Amino acid sequence: MVGRVNLKECLRSANLIQSSDPDFRVLDDGSIYTASAVVLSDQKRSFTIWLSDTNKQTQKEITVLLEHQKKVLRKRHTKETVLRRAKRRWAPIPCSMQENSLGPFPLFLQQVQSDAAQNYTVFYSISGRGVDQEPLNLFFIERDTGNLYCTRPVDREEYDVFDLIAYAATADGYSADLPLPLPIRVEDENDNAPVFTEPTYSFQVPESSRLGTTVGVVCATDRDEPDTMHTRLKYSIMEQIPRSPGLFAVHPTTGAITIVSQYLDREVADKYKLILKVQDMDGQFFGLIGTSTCLITVADSNDNAPVFRQNAYETSVEENTYNVEILRLPIEDKDLPDSANWRANFTILKGNENGHFKISTDKETNEGVLCVVKPLNFEENHQVILEIGVSNEAPFTRDVALRTTMNRALVTVHVRDQDEGPECNPAAQYVRIKENSAVGSKMNGYKAYDPETRSSSGIRYKTLHDPKGWITIDEMSGSIQTIKILDREATTPRNDAYNITVLAIDQDGRSCTGTLAINIEDVNDNAPEILQDYVTICKPKMGYTDISAFDPDEPIHGPPFYFSLANPSAEVNRIWTLSKVNDTAARLSYRKNAEVKEYNIPITVKDRAGQSATKTLRVNLCDCTHPSQCLGASRSVGASLGKWAILAILLGIALLSSVLLTLVCGAVGARKKKGFPEDLAQQNLIISNTEAPGDDKVCSANGFMTQTVNNSTQGFCGTMGSGVKNGGLETIEMVKGGHHTLESCRGHHHTLDSCRGGHVDMENSRYTHSEWHNFTQPRLREDSVRGHTG
Repeated sequence: MVGRVNLKECLRSANLIQSSDPDFRVLDDGSIYTASAVVLSDQKRSFTIWLSDTNKQTQKEITVLLEHQKKVLRKRHTKETVLRRAKRRWAPIPCSMQENSLGPFPLFLQQVQSDAAQNYTVFYSISGRGVDQEPLNLFFIERDTGNLYCTRPVDREEYDVFDLIAYAATADGYSADLPLPLPIRVEDENDNAPVFTEPTYSFQVPESSRLGTTVGVVCATDRDEPDTMHTRLKYSIMEQIPRSPGLFAVHPTTGAITIVSQYLDREVADKYKLILKVQDMDGQFFGLIGTSTCLITVADSNDNAPVFRQNAYETSVEENTYNVEILRLPIEDKDLPDSANWRANFTILKGNENGHFKISTDKETNEGVLCVVKPLNFEENHQVILEIGVSNEAPFTRDVALRTTMNRALVTVHVRDQDEGPECNPAAQYVRIKENSAVGSKMNGYKAYDPETRSSSGIRYKTLHDPKGWITIDEMSGSIQTIKILDREATTPRNDAYNITVLAIDQDGRSCTGTLAINIEDVNDNAPEILQDYVTICKPKMGYTDISAFDPDEPIHGPPFYFSLANPSAEVNRIWTLSKVNDTAARLSYRKNAEVKEYNIPITVKDRAGQSATKTLRVNLCDCTHPSQCLGASRSVGASLGKWAILAILLGIALLSSVLLTLVCGAVGARKKKGFPEDLAQQNLIISNTEAPGDDKVCSANGFMTQTVNNSTQGFCGTMGSGVKNGGLETIEMVKGGHHTLESCRGHHHTLDSCRGGHVDMENSRYTHSEWHNFTQPRLREDSVRGHTG
């Protein structure tokens, strides 16, 4: 380096710099370097620098004059730039030395002089780094002259500046001047080549990357002085392996490696090696060079669609077989094996509407495996043509997706015939028979056929299951015949078909089973039936009760129902009325003056076709607040009087006999003058039941209750009541008083109490024959009916 010229002061917009002397080269920052070895004689030497702005078409010149350092420079022209040394003075004088100087050593640097030397004898000395500090003895100064010398070469990268202190003192030690700071700057020499931060760089880039995609960034450093041409670096690619095509470029200043070609294809080359170069001096040919290696791996993208090796395939399968593999379809895919870009997905696009086939992927070979999963029928279809498409697990890249469609292949599956047994198709066959048809009625039955001949000849039939045993089937023809009367209402469930399981057997003994579903046509053979037998109405809280009917026949023979009173008695006709509620129910109402008791009301119900039935409905019109109060009493009466009607008669006879016996005994005692106690008339006659002890219930002869048991409180003991079970035995006490009463009293002793203040009236103690007959006959009949139903 010779020196530096300030180019910006002359022409700031210059974009072209030229030198008139080929021995010197001018750089962009104005630095002047020798382009070859130059020897300067004692004569001066000059050359011109041309600055040009090609855009503005302007040009300026700078004249550079070179002289030997020991010669006094002539007065320069205003346009000349002079490189010279400054006059020494006792002040901070800039001083520099060249890095790695070749000498000769000791190398004179400059002379230090003090103005005090004009008047005194001055001696010079120095101190600082490079003198009395490391590196020691690098500099020394002549004591008398002030000449400063360097003893050996200096590396700027180790010491870029030396801050020395110069002293001027008299012989007696007097300081003639203040200490002089003397910085010595080491001028940089381009002695360090740039070095990459990594000896080998590794980058990865997808093959589908677009132009301009940054692959990675490399970086280099230079130990020379920053912000000089020695450290102005320029990057370049020396070599790419494989060489062709050129896919990558590196930015000269940033070191960013980018893609510059559209031919990046992993399937062509999956790795690239770049030899990178970095050069200082802004890449000038005389700059120092550093190199590095960059390894670029091209990552796979799904830029290759899978392709069938053939456009059409053929295979065959035997009918009625399933869950079998019938064909393998190999494909070609250039993408990375065992990756999502390579693994195939197969799809049946057409021909599998009935779901007979399934295709999957063999993970090892990447082949399509076609299987039959539902049996095929040769008689229905001799062959099936499938259209199969293939794609990858990973989606295609955008460019491939736009220009490529799914690859397809046609597969023809030939169905081979199989010698099959009879076919029961459809499995369920239907026939209609009218209900109540005569025994022996014949009709078409079940038909099976040979799938090859489509004929039913040679097939025999047999009934496997007939729930009611109503039907027999002809062995040769499959026709059916009734062997019993068919009752639609007897089938379960009632509205479903009557199903018979049929076995069809061919001549080779092969068989199939089917169902013969018999729809039994309903006839109106059932009259509607009232659902209630016994109802309770609480008077006056309830003014009516609703009754409903049911018809087991089909609705066409059922509702609406018509309810009416069937030949009612005058009493029933006067008190009770029927009105319609809906199609299946009627409302039974009574008049306000109706007597509280149980009524037997005959009611006729008729369906829409005229089929009718009559039922006597027992209606208990009861004085209560809730029907349950009357239901308990009704059950008690029914249970007691029905079972023990004969016992009631016997007890009544025994009671009368006891009264007569008492009177006879009294008369005999009077004759023998052995009388009864005076209060005998006030005593009670007790019938003792020693088998089942219990509470006593006493009824007076006039019909009033004197004691009650189990909260049974009735106003009159003489009202006809119900027998009550007590420990499995029942007793009935009958007394004729103000009302004719048959009372069942629960207890251990049953007492007939005389009326207070008088004797027992024999007339009132007797029942007439008609009264007993009216009391006992209905209960004997009821007991007989219950015994019959039991």
